[in-house]
Amino acid sequence: MALPPLLFLALAAMFWWGMGRENVGQLPSTFIGQPAPPLGTGVLPGIPGVTSADLAGGKVTIVNFWASWCPPCRAEHPTLKALSEEGLHVVGVNMMDREADALAFLGEAGNPFAGVVFDPRGKTRLDWGVTAPPETFILNGDGTVAYRFIGPMVGDDYQQRFRPELEKALAAQ
Repeated sequence: MALPPLLFLALAAMFWWGMGRENVGQLPSTFIGQPAPPLGTGVLPGIPGVTSADLAGGKVTIVNFWASWCPPCRAEHPTLKALSEEGLHVVGVNMMDREADALAFLGEAGNPFAGVVFDPRGKTRLDWGVTAPPETFILNGDGTVAYRFIGPMVGDDYQQRFRPELEKALAAQ
């Protein structure tokens, strides 16, 4: 008789605790403050690849996981182009996509990436803990992960969450 009310109280306490924590909507990354995981070696024809040395080249790097079939990736593409036009080092990981589709997308929308890793099976995505595209990481100049942003970089979410973290990383450079 007492078991159902006790289970309910335990569940309610767990929900109450969960609602009181900071950044409720964020999934933490175990890579924050750690060296970035290796990137795959796949490349798209005619587009430079990305090596681990490129991620630790002394400047802040933005690593964006994207796919041509992903509508939020298409929505954030102008933001990536703007970041690249600002002179920031932006690299991409094309995940779980077909080569022809990825190349067509970059051909029509423009290529904001200094290099792209082609990851058709999603292995690199798993190594980085990416749940679904788009996800974006800010790396410090030494190649350590400074921040993980889940979802499309658009609107107020971009301005209030991603941009301050980017500015913080750039100031520490």
